[in-house]
Amino acid sequence: MSRRRPAVLAALLAAGVAASVLSACAPEGDDRPLVVVSTNILGDVVDELVGDDVEVMTLMRPDADPHSFEISARDAARLRTADLLVSNGLGLEEGLQQHLDAAVAGGVESFVAGESIEALAYASGDAAGTPDPHFWTDPARMVDVVEALAPQLSGLPGVDPADIDAHVDAYLAQLERLDDDMTTAFEAIPAERRALVTNHHVFGYLAERFGFRIVGAAIPGGTTLAAPSASDLADLVSAIEEHAVPAVFAESSSPDRLMRVLAEEADLRVEVIELYTESLTASGGGAEDYLTMMRENTQRIATGLSQ
Repeated sequence: MSRRRPAVLAALLAAGVAASVLSACAPEGDDRPLVVVSTNILGDVVDELVGDDVEVMTLMRPDADPHSFEISARDAARLRTADLLVSNGLGLEEGLQQHLDAAVAGGVESFVAGESIEALAYASGDAAGTPDPHFWTDPARMVDVVEALAPQLSGLPGVDPADIDAHVDAYLAQLERLDDDMTTAFEAIPAERRALVTNHHVFGYLAERFGFRIVGAAIPGGTTLAAPSASDLADLVSAIEEHAVPAVFAESSSPDRLMRVLAEEADLRVEVIELYTESLTASGGGAEDYLTMMRENTQRIATGLSQ
């Protein structure tokens, strides 16, 4: 045996191991159509609408912030092979928009949920006049999204439209029950106590739908990427005191330290209550799906403002 042969065999063996590892990392063959969804809230909704006939890939991980999360190069590559791309729109996916735009420019079919609803504009702060992307806090608007999305899901290759229609009808019924239950819970809160303070402006749609007042937000504008000034916080403390707000709400995807500082500064007993508003949680986190998230938030808001 020549001296080179052991070295050659070793190189071939190493190459074989590497190929095996790469093969194990690659996704298994799947003939189902692929729908890629930007946020995990919409990802959960799409999962409910398509059943097992469609592969749903959600880019945003549990407990992430939709304003700032990023994706891997591998996810970006798969995004460009999707049969349908579903995104929130209205400026929500700030850290992801370049990838969404590149996929659409490359010919991927796109559904932007924010284009199917009557969008509200922020009423105050740095973002005043720009569209508010947090429409999912109003289940009636999620109904609009589902109804607009259904035809595109039914048109996916190899999908039985009747199956999609059955899933859509079942989910719409659940959304209608959710809306009824939220209405009942919030009507029990005295009108003078329906005042909301949160980390940033996320409840405009809920406020309009269920008769709340937005007293203010610690972070100005509609994004968690902004930062409050000293005067912003002073104004908010004054508003909390003026409206005798019994509770302020901190989002699960954002630290609540700032809200606790506000509560301590206000000359009142103010409880800080965590809500699940911008992201679903991992299994066991308390808000694993959209319907559970909304029901849990409803209970916490109703309890916090009624005490």
